[in-house]
Amino acid sequence: MIQKASARSASDLHWFKSSYSDSSNSNECVEVATAPDAVLVRDSKNFHGPRLALTPAAWTGFVAYAAGS
Repeated sequence: MIQKASARSASDLHWFKSSYSDSSNSNECVEVATAPDAVLVRDSKNFHGPRLALTPAAWTGFVAYAAGS
């Protein structure tokens, strides 16, 4: 999961939802954006709210754990 994005401006980031998100209620999801030095996570209902920033290594570990690997 590598996409070029600037962490300087939220408008430069490409936010996306998982393909596993519940399509019947698209507001109950988190969104993810990648930057060269971080993976950012936010609540899809609160675009301007707080964001969690993870290192790429921490994100990779989380995804592996969440997938049960």
